[in-house]
Amino acid sequence: MSLATHRVRRAALFRRLGPGLITGAADDDPSGIATYSQAGAQFGLNMLWSMPFLYPLVSSIQIISARIGRVTGHGLAANLRRVFPAPVVLVLVSLLFIANTINIGADLAAMGAAAELTLGWGRHVFTVLFAVISLSLQVLVPYHRYVRFLKWLTLALFAYVGVVLTVRIDWGEVAVRTVTPHLVLTGATATVIVAVFGTTISPYLLFWQASEEVEDDEADPTTDPLIDHPEQAPQELSRIRWDTYLGMAFANLVAFFIMLTTAVTLHAAGQTDIQTSADAAAALRPIAGDLAFALFSLGIIGTGLLAVPVLAGSAAYAICESQGWRIGLEHKPREAVGFYSVIGLAVLIGLAVDYSPLDPIRALFWSAVLNGVISVPLMAAMMIVASRRDAMGAFVAPLALRILGWVATACMAAAAIAMFTAWR
Repeated sequence: MSLATHRVRRAALFRRLGPGLITGAADDDPSGIATYSQAGAQFGLNMLWSMPFLYPLVSSIQIISARIGRVTGHGLAANLRRVFPAPVVLVLVSLLFIANTINIGADLAAMGAAAELTLGWGRHVFTVLFAVISLSLQVLVPYHRYVRFLKWLTLALFAYVGVVLTVRIDWGEVAVRTVTPHLVLTGATATVIVAVFGTTISPYLLFWQASEEVEDDEADPTTDPLIDHPEQAPQELSRIRWDTYLGMAFANLVAFFIMLTTAVTLHAAGQTDIQTSADAAAALRPIAGDLAFALFSLGIIGTGLLAVPVLAGSAAYAICESQGWRIGLEHKPREAVGFYSVIGLAVLIGLAVDYSPLDPIRALFWSAVLNGVISVPLMAAMMIVASRRDAMGAFVAPLALRILGWVATACMAAAAIAMFTAWR
């Protein structure tokens, strides 16, 4: 094969990157930023181990999610409905909707608070403005155009890599603590671990990536569900693997740098508890300079604009698929009324968090803890679907992938059990 042919194929593969890359970027939403910041501030370098540990687990579970969508031509909730009784599916998607609306509200409130930090006014005004922008993009812009916008928003996450360049770091100590952390298992430690696990392996990302594989398939006239056209499998499954590995590597690398940044700034300065967005930014400003302060706010706003549509969209996919309603971001609102109604309802309910007494940073952190708990039954249900030949045909998840998926599920369950036990 000629060098020119190799380059053409690589270029074509890069153009098709999307669901995995966007899912990875959405993984570092304001909830993730707040949780990773809290972990770094509270425990210093001793939580860095979680990112290399979680990378193979989150990659495997997201690949399984993507395979389900690409193989069957249906999203995760539709496949759950085929395997499990309707009441079980209803409980699972209800848990997802509750977690997502809380997460949406916390994200929007944090975005408004970040804008206020930068401009000195208008927290509630900007919160509503960001909600309107996010909702308008989903309702008015077709998916094949909207997805390009989402890809560009992923660049906002490099803000956190940039912060590290502004401070002095002992990289030898970073390497040692990443491999051999000093932690004592207490209720507080277990809670932060659950939050880190829950914001890294989030339930909404499982539903989103499966559904976006379906959206991409339907938007491309040259592709079809693999269960009907298995000859497309080698190319498509390879693309899913590279897309997901790249997206999750991007997400975990950024998360590692967020923890590292707050460890060498906030924790080193003795500020171990982040109560508000202002606390985090105000502590960064004298230590790392105005650039770090600006990048903190930019990262919150940029990733929020990326994550809110993913949160609202995944809730809509889950609920509407479980009820057999018409779905899809490629459809106009009048063609999928129920789907867009759920998106609007999720955003509107989420806005209520901005007017509650909850501080955005604390709401973001506890939404991550909630995700860490409810992810366990959702991941277990997804693993059952991926292992069933009557659902996946010849494309049941390979043994190595199933093992990693169940290990990921077991780790999430163990973390949640440890948290509840430690607080007793």
